[in-house]
Amino acid sequence: MKKVYILLMGSLLLTTACDSDLDQFPSNIASSDSLTDFEGVLNAAYYYQLGTVTPMAIMGEFRADNALMDEAPYTAFDVYDNELTTMEDQFFGPFYSAAYKSILSANNVIENSTDAVEIGEAKFLRALSYFKLVQVFGDVTVNLSASPSIEDTASLVRQSASDVYSNVIIPDLNDAIAVLGTEIVDGRASKLAAQSLLGKTYAAQGDYASAAPLLSAVVNATNVSLKENFNEVFGAENEVGNSEIIYATQISSSIVDEYTFGSDFWNWFVGDDSKSDFPVDADLVAAFDASDANGGGTDLRRAVTLSEDGTTAIKFPKDGGLGGEHDWIEIRLADVILLYAEALNENGSSADDVLVLLDPIRTRAGLTSLVGTATTQAEVRKVILDERRLELAFEGQRWFDLVRTGAVDAEMGQTISPNYYLFPVPISEILATDGVITQNPGY
Repeated sequence: MKKVYILLMGSLLLTTACDSDLDQFPSNIASSDSLTDFEGVLNAAYYYQLGTVTPMAIMGEFRADNALMDEAPYTAFDVYDNELTTMEDQFFGPFYSAAYKSILSANNVIENSTDAVEIGEAKFLRALSYFKLVQVFGDVTVNLSASPSIEDTASLVRQSASDVYSNVIIPDLNDAIAVLGTEIVDGRASKLAAQSLLGKTYAAQGDYASAAPLLSAVVNATNVSLKENFNEVFGAENEVGNSEIIYATQISSSIVDEYTFGSDFWNWFVGDDSKSDFPVDADLVAAFDASDANGGGTDLRRAVTLSEDGTTAIKFPKDGGLGGEHDWIEIRLADVILLYAEALNENGSSADDVLVLLDPIRTRAGLTSLVGTATTQAEVRKVILDERRLELAFEGQRWFDLVRTGAVDAEMGQTISPNYYLFPVPISEILATDGVITQNPGY
């Protein structure tokens, strides 16, 4: 069993459910007043990330042009109006709950632990949770206390996404960078993970000048490297000590997570859920066809990503019953390289200087260099976005990439209201707070 979950077993036996996601005290250990060892509380913060995985995977792929739902009302993911509110119980509610539970456990460690590394890991997890929340909902409620007051309703008012970035995510990640080491231990935060996430944060804000040096530090780190073969990145047998994976949320079939619907991300992707028997969008198949035609060979990523008939996604295979053992890759080196290239392009570097960075990724995929194929900043931007799509397909990033780069309408082939770039806040949270927490426009 994986290390994090061995540590969690004792604490999870004492976990109790609470009525409010924002008010939940992490009772899985004990009152913070009596604790001197916060390792268990920190592990709870890691554990709650599991509940964010499947909802984020669905939002990132099925909202975009990589995957499709077959069955109503799940087809609402492909309709850009207010129909998504019907998906609260299965996606947005569990995601919201798990993220805030992770935050609350992290707050407990940050407030009370005397171990600098524990606090650094907790700040990374709190930043990761808020980064996901802002991606999904935009403005969100901010809680930085281990024991928030339920009477203080003013504290539930949603804070602007820019304030959450500036006042929570960026300071937390800078603090984590200052105390965490560069060694990558499976399932744990590291300095490189925090640098990567901070680079992603700045890119999400369009601050590429701040993003570039952080991403460069990760790209040039000596203890991370691309795997020689694309298929060596994925599969439960490739997870331990993988040189390309910078941070992953660990998953074990022996641990039940917050997402209790019985159809986790690998089921959705391989078509084992009747709501999407054949989830792969034909547009993604066409993108791989174009890559073959224009890349000087067969794109080797296709066989790892898609079934032979191109109808299901097999990047996280279920062979041997190992579906429930797949870790969810949050950050890997190829992602960081591509984002670094994006940052350099937006900062005005020459096309060739940017595109040469993609050569190792392209070579591994069996394709030729892109140097010389694009000259303008806009052309290079499109090339990088296309490369991210094929490299990171079914890793939950496509929709958020489209939103970040302003490419939603162009890539989706229709005009979509920016209201629907975000997802609906759970109605249960709005009702529980008597409307102090508000809904996103359009829903």
